[in-house]
Amino acid sequence: MSRKRIPVTLLTGFLGAGKTTLLNKLIQEPELSKALVIINEFGSVGLDHHLIARSNEDDTVVEMSSGCLCCTIKGDLQKTLKEAPETFARPDDEGGKPTFDRIIIETTGLADPAPIVHTVMADQHLIDTYELAEVITLVDGVNGDGTLDAQTEALKQAAVADTLLISKTDIADAGALATLTKRLRAINPAARIASVADQAGSLMDLFGGARFNPELKGEQVLNWLHEEAYGAGHDHHHDHHHDHSHDDGHEHEHRHDHHHDVNRHDDRIASVCMTIDEPLSAEVFDEWFGLLTTLKGVNMLRVKGLINLKGMDKPLVIHGVQHIWHPPAMLPEWPSEDHRSRVVFIMRDMEQSDLEAMLDFVKQRHDSARIDRPEGALPV
Repeated sequence: MSRKRIPVTLLTGFLGAGKTTLLNKLIQEPELSKALVIINEFGSVGLDHHLIARSNEDDTVVEMSSGCLCCTIKGDLQKTLKEAPETFARPDDEGGKPTFDRIIIETTGLADPAPIVHTVMADQHLIDTYELAEVITLVDGVNGDGTLDAQTEALKQAAVADTLLISKTDIADAGALATLTKRLRAINPAARIASVADQAGSLMDLFGGARFNPELKGEQVLNWLHEEAYGAGHDHHHDHHHDHSHDDGHEHEHRHDHHHDVNRHDDRIASVCMTIDEPLSAEVFDEWFGLLTTLKGVNMLRVKGLINLKGMDKPLVIHGVQHIWHPPAMLPEWPSEDHRSRVVFIMRDMEQSDLEAMLDFVKQRHDSARIDRPEGALPV
């Protein structure tokens, strides 16, 4: 039985959205009394919590509620997370157990959330200790629409979120809120969208969503993938043996239904669920994602999926943000009778046709190599 890992929640959102105010409310919840809070900027609003780590580029300062500085950890977030279990171990715990059972990281409002997600996902030591539980993005209900127009980082924050939480709904115009909600849904179809006011009495519900875990089973996998939110789960098939001209037109029509009514930068963000009918060889899958990562990695804002590999009776689960990937893992079983590969992409400056063209290229290259190589010959 695997050791339970410590969940990490990333709280992000653009300047003025109310992250620190929300965090102050969160840490009053009894269930979060043992949470370690890491803040990567010094805010003007203090936090009344027993364990806070404020960090900048040079130092991480761990501050107790008394205001005294108990220690300073030199280094970046990766180093801080590695040292946290030992740093915060109780003196009487021979096993070195940490005093915290959850981590909440509040980012600066100008931050691209991807590097912080990378930190939790890419280091094997951190993977053994922590799991990325959820990305919560706070959106200003009054100024959010204008911020999405003006700031590309705000778009990325919305695109990678598991939960989109809208603040200031009590003072925002109802029509503007409806427009903002529709826009957020187009940017990130699978995210849970709620208002801070609606969550006021049940803040812990923010931590109850489906999270990535290599031991997910059945319905949990489907909830995590949430492919039906993209409206493409059973409509956009990729089959190497048929003509894609019709599919491309259909996808174009679908994408405009989803995105044409939102303005300016939003048309750079595409959200699709790509279904692949036939099993993929491990070589084709590796080369396909190698190409995507090399050529388009910075524009693949978030990717998650189930892959049917030839010769395997269990699905491979993948999870990535930009060019950083959680180590792929085999799930214990398929979550349903549908054994097709399904991959959810949230992309910037890419079309589904780009994904399909790269997959076709790799398939054709491997097919040609098998035809050209004499039987029994070793591959070059």
